[in-house]
Amino acid sequence: MQFALIVCTLALASAAQLEVTPVQKVVGLLQGMLEKGKKEKHDEQVLFAAEKQSCSSIQAEKATDIKENGQKIGGLTADIEKDVSDVNKLAKEIAGLEKDISVLTGDKKATSTVRNMDKADFQKMHRDYSESIDAVSRAIAVLKTKDIKQGAALVHVAALQKLSLIPANFKKAIDGFMQESDDSEAPEANAYESKSGGVVDMLSKLHAKFAAERTNLEAKEVTSRNAFELLSQDLSAQIKQAGKDAGEKAVTKAKTLKHKADASSDMESTSALKADDEKYLKDLTSSCSLKASDFEARQQLRAEEIQVLEKTISIIAGSAVSGGASKHLPGLLQVQRKTSFSQLRSNINTQMQERVSQYLEDRAATLNSRVLAAVAERAGADPMAKVVKMIKGMVTKLLKEANTEAGHKGWCDTELGENKQTRTDKSDGVATLSAQIESLTSAIAKTTDDIAKLGQEVAALDAAMAEGVRERADEKSKNSATVKDAQDAQTALAQALTVLKEFYSKAGAATAFVQQKAPYHGQNSGGVMGLLDVIATDFARLESDTNSAEASAQKAHDNFVTDSKTSRATKSAQTESKKEKLQDKKQELTIAQSDLESTQKQLSTALDYFAKLKPSCIAEPVSYEDRVAKRNEEIESLQNSLKIFEGDDLA
Repeated sequence: MQFALIVCTLALASAAQLEVTPVQKVVGLLQGMLEKGKKEKHDEQVLFAAEKQSCSSIQAEKATDIKENGQKIGGLTADIEKDVSDVNKLAKEIAGLEKDISVLTGDKKATSTVRNMDKADFQKMHRDYSESIDAVSRAIAVLKTKDIKQGAALVHVAALQKLSLIPANFKKAIDGFMQESDDSEAPEANAYESKSGGVVDMLSKLHAKFAAERTNLEAKEVTSRNAFELLSQDLSAQIKQAGKDAGEKAVTKAKTLKHKADASSDMESTSALKADDEKYLKDLTSSCSLKASDFEARQQLRAEEIQVLEKTISIIAGSAVSGGASKHLPGLLQVQRKTSFSQLRSNINTQMQERVSQYLEDRAATLNSRVLAAVAERAGADPMAKVVKMIKGMVTKLLKEANTEAGHKGWCDTELGENKQTRTDKSDGVATLSAQIESLTSAIAKTTDDIAKLGQEVAALDAAMAEGVRERADEKSKNSATVKDAQDAQTALAQALTVLKEFYSKAGAATAFVQQKAPYHGQNSGGVMGLLDVIATDFARLESDTNSAEASAQKAHDNFVTDSKTSRATKSAQTESKKEKLQDKKQELTIAQSDLESTQKQLSTALDYFAKLKPSCIAEPVSYEDRVAKRNEEIESLQNSLKIFEGDDLA
């Protein structure tokens, strides 16, 4: 029964393969086109999704850069404003300190002037007191000398009257003494002593008075000098401190001005970079929008194509086409059905062997079994009886191996466990360093790609500028030629008009046609000259329009060159920055690779030791339990293959 079922199934399958009509072939082709259209539509969706993601990523990156640069510009603006405020404040404070220094210097100078005047007055008074004291002392000494002549005494006494410090009453007493001395001729010694005694007492008192006043004057001078020195020191200290403060503020002002200049320069470059990013983002947004629009249009077209194919398949597969083909075309295929039943039956054994071989191949692939793979190869090549015998022998062999290995397990578990921790630690280290290297390699590749793209963009800008210069030169040359042609034409037209006007002016005054009794006006000359005027006006307009177009084109070209140079400078700066980052990443990669090499050596040492343990501790790269389970699966698969030969249905 099982054999008959297999035969019928194979016969129906063979017949089904033969009954393929042209309509079915057309449907198959249309199905292929439909699948291809769907695949292309899907592939385009995947590609556009990547492009859209790239657009979104770059737009987000540029938007972030623009925002960060805007915030940076705001911060720099605030810094600059603060620096300006600080500079103005410091300038006012420095001016105030300089004014204080000027006032203090003036006070010190005035104090010195007053001190010099006081000192001069003291010296003069001290000199007068000293001279007066010396004169009084000499007069007293002379008056007290008994053997001195009276004339000599009178000279010294008379000298006192010339001193400014001698009081008037003293001078009057001295004058009286002098007169009395002059009235008597050579008085006796006792009489002279009697007269001079009063004068000596008076001079002694005056001497004591002058000495006391001089001492008081000297004390005042010391006090005045000390006060001046203290005041002068205080003023000098204030001037020095004010100068120091002014110097420090001047240094702070200079630093603030430098910071302001640096911030201004930084803000200028940041503003330029922000403007370039904004322009790039605008262009990118426009480009991405255009790509999205094109994608939607293509998707719509592909969707319509898929609908058309589906509708066509529906029509052809319908009763009108497919039904008619089934009704009228099969007779043409009957000739092809010549396969005899006897031939079919003769191949049953071969088909069963192929089925067994295929089953064993599938199981070998599932279990990763070399044993089943070898049996499957033999099952497809050897005679059926030999294959059955081989399978039974293999089952017996596997059962014997299972019984032999049952007593062998685990005697070296301890030795393997000691090696496991080292291999795990080093493997983790290798994995971590490998991930780091992969990340650095990816970053280096991306940075290198960015540098290459920037280089391409710079090259494209250079090429565009070169092409723009060439086109501008060509356009300018053409415009110049056009303007020259227009000017030449206007000159020629002006000459023609002059010739015509001169001729018809003379002809109008001539009387050659006397019989007509009227002047000659020419052959409609007014219309010709009007046309020439119109043509001249057209050439003038051509000249004006060409000059205007040339000016506009030159301005547009100048703007293009300026924008291109700015963009090129920005991209060049970005390239240099990325090159520095690339160098840093490469250095990090070198260090990571060195660490990885060292860790891998340590791991290799552990693995080598593990390899030495494996021959005596691990017979296969699987556990004992897995080997037992796999062997049982192999035995079961071989037994099932025998059932297939016996006609049992494994499903």
